[in-house]
Amino acid sequence: MKDQIEELIERGIFASRWFLAPIYLVLSISLLFISIKTIQELFHFVPSALDMEIKDMMLYILHIVDLALIANLVLMIIFAGYENFVSKIGVANDSEDKPSWMGQVGFSELKLKLIASIVAISGINLLEAFMDLSLITDRDLRWMIIVHITFIVSGVLLALMDFLASKAEKHGP
Repeated sequence: MKDQIEELIERGIFASRWFLAPIYLVLSISLLFISIKTIQELFHFVPSALDMEIKDMMLYILHIVDLALIANLVLMIIFAGYENFVSKIGVANDSEDKPSWMGQVGFSELKLKLIASIVAISGINLLEAFMDLSLITDRDLRWMIIVHITFIVSGVLLALMDFLASKAEKHGP
């Protein structure tokens, strides 16, 4: 009887990973909204593109790069998170379009890729702010720099912790 209860509990706990599936589905839908926002930005850009200053064009391009990085980050979280915590994505196995990293990114690599993407996004936002300093206060710019440095330091510390953990795994207890 005790073994049956234990097995039932373990089956329930194991099945609870499926509670994550709706989260990844919503993240998938958010990619649609990022695409819509990108197309919307294009429609705002096109009519004034020929009259636009170089600085404004660069800001537009940086904004699109920012959206692309965010979309890539979301996609990476969806694929790696779903495969690491819910189930393998079987339909991708036979697809020639399957990303080469899919199914090979563990939790440690995902953390590092996430922080690297966040640092890149933060850096682009900071670059956008530097390109048009008239629109931002010194206080806001200072906080943006502090946040960016915090992301960089966090990334370095995460990488260092992963490095030390892998060294400890190799050498054993």
